Amino acid sequence: MSEIKKVATRESYGLALAELGREHEDVVVLDADLSKSTKTDTFKKAFPDRHFNCGIAECNMVVSSFAMFAAGRAFEQIRNSIGYPKLNVKIGATHGGISVGEDGASHQCCEDFALMRSIPGMVVLCPSDGVEAKAAVHAAYAHQGPVYMRFGRLALPQIHDEATFKFEIGKGEQLTDGTDVAIIATGLMVGEALKAAETLREEGIHARVINMCSIKPLDEALVIEAAKACGKVVTCEEHSVIGGLGEAVAMTLAKNCPTKMRCVGVQDVFGSSGPAWPVLKKYGLSAENIVETVKSF
Repeated sequence: MSEIKKVATRESYGLALAELGREHEDVVVLDADLSKSTKTDTFKKAFPDRHFNCGIAECNMVVSSFAMFAAGRAFEQIRNSIGYPKLNVKIGATHGGISVGEDGASHQCCEDFALMRSIPGMVVLCPSDGVEAKAAVHAAYAHQGPVYMRFGRLALPQIHDEATFKFEIGKGEQLTDGTDVAIIATGLMVGEALKAAETLREEGIHARVINMCSIKPLDEALVIEAAKACGKVVTCEEHSVIGGLGEAVAMTLAKNCPTKMRCVGVQDVFGSSGPAWPVLKKYGLSAENIVETVKSF
């Protein structure tokens, strides 16, 4: 069996920006002295006259920086200078979640979904692999209005076929069939949800796995359909259980289809420094924990 290709979504972000630059002369990229880490240096090499390094000044600049700085440090400027006037600005935030690993709690942003969801009119996207990341960047460009995109540091298994994959803002994607439980995941946790579904299937539990890249707007119809079919829902995100995908799904179900559910995520604590995968496992962001959470029902 050939090894599954792994690509960090931040890598695909840089590649997609370069593609957009070739297709559209109006694409300009700003970076906060982190272009090698955010991968906007891919765009810079192709279009040096359209790439601007603004230095470590996220509050005076948007769009490409670490999630902790793009969503956290610059929140007030994004709210008042982008969200309020509904400007057509795209925010590319890399190094989201605790998988930043050794950079520690100060850089492990697990609050960005909550912050960006709270801004009226802001679209919030978190792709699951490199293919979806590139597609999300192109969709963000085509969308008229502000968009927040979160990309990760870790290389992730490729889930999608680039030749056939279609992405649409506001739409989720069912990856597996199942009627025992619906596992709704985003970003890095989609791959873990698929691993968990395999383990559960071996134990006679059939999980419906849904990839929810579009956290806002949420595909409410798909969530409700899954809840009605399965009767139980587990959400999975590399984010605090407060204010992210779990709360968005819970609000949808509370209004339309009250359903038993659990939330796999960071449980109202700060992260800690360490290698990415061990840190993720420490905070319960693993296939093993998803399996245990499902079985706890």
